[in-house]
Amino acid sequence: MNMDWSFSNFDWSLVATIFFGAMSGYIASRILGGDGFGFFGNIVVGIIGGYLGSWLAKVANIPLVSGFFGTLISSVGGAIILIFFIELIKYMQRSNQSTGRKTRTRK
Repeated sequence: MNMDWSFSNFDWSLVATIFFGAMSGYIASRILGGDGFGFFGNIVVGIIGGYLGSWLAKVANIPLVSGFFGTLISSVGGAIILIFFIELIKYMQRSNQSTGRKTRTRK
C-alpha cells in the first residue's frame, strides 16, 4: 500500500468550507454589531449559514453571482439570518427568566 502525501491529491473542499465558514460567520456578526462567536463559533455559524443561505436563494429563486463572491454573499446572508434567530432565542430566554415565573410549592 503506497500512500501519496503530496498536496496535489489533497481534497481542499474541507479547507475551503472552514475558510468560508469562518469568514462569513465573522462578517455576519460584525454587520449585526457583535464581536463574533470566537474562531470555532464563527466557523459553525458560517457553515450552517452558508447552507441556509444557498437553500434560501434556491427556494426564493434569487440569482447570485457564481464563484467566490456569490458563495460569500449567500453564506453571509444565511449567517445573518441564523445569528438573528440565535439572538432572538437568547432574548426570549432572558425575558422569560426576568418576568419571575416561579412556581410556589407548599411545605
